Amino acid sequence: MNIEIAERLAKLRKEKGLSQEALAKEIGVSRQAISKWERAEASPDTDNLIALAKLYNMTLDDLLKTSHSTNNQKQDKPKKDEVHISLTKGIHVKDKEGSEVHVGWNGIHVDDKKENTKVDVDSNGVFIDGKQYDHDDFITHNKKSFPIASILILVYLFIGIFFNLWHPGWIILLFIPIIESIISAIKKKNPSKIAYPVICAAVFLFFGFYYNMWHPAWAIFLTIPVFYSLVSYFIQK
Repeated sequence: MNIEIAERLAKLRKEKGLSQEALAKEIGVSRQAISKWERAEASPDTDNLIALAKLYNMTLDDLLKTSHSTNNQKQDKPKKDEVHISLTKGIHVKDKEGSEVHVGWNGIHVDDKKENTKVDVDSNGVFIDGKQYDHDDFITHNKKSFPIASILILVYLFIGIFFNLWHPGWIILLFIPIIESIISAIKKKNPSKIAYPVICAAVFLFFGFYYNMWHPAWAIFLTIPVFYSLVSYFIQK
């Protein structure tokens, strides 16, 4: 018998306030049998195990479990994708391989463990593996520009009040910087002005909320460096 199980049998007997003789009489075996079980020199048969489990008010699995079997169960337990949504902290997604995506008030942060790539987008710009990739602001405000923000806010209020789509209807507000950046890019003939990370965030949130596809939808953030690489290539060309 496993020494850990033998020690458990002795501990359970003592906690029950029984001597070896009393336990032997309780389940109908000899005192010598109890002594051998508790010294791991012999193992109780199935009927005796059932009697012991019943006496100690526990299952057979609990009576016979070992640290080795518990560790194996923990190791064999399949990992699942994790999604955490908080109004204050934002949206955090972690997949089975450990890759993480965080979309919050402080920006977008992607840590791809598989490709060993990190992408950070915040008020300071776009950073890929620690290197700043884009020094320009995504949005250029113009007082005389078309009131895109006002219109989209009104649309959001409309669908919220009349259709109760406050959530996830707020995603429409992400189109404010997207549209303004596209207009700016067209005016300046510079595609790097497009708020591509915000577009990625909008797509990610859409598939996450509507189709529960947080994973693998987060992979769209990995296209950010590809976008800026292509833009840089064509501008220089």
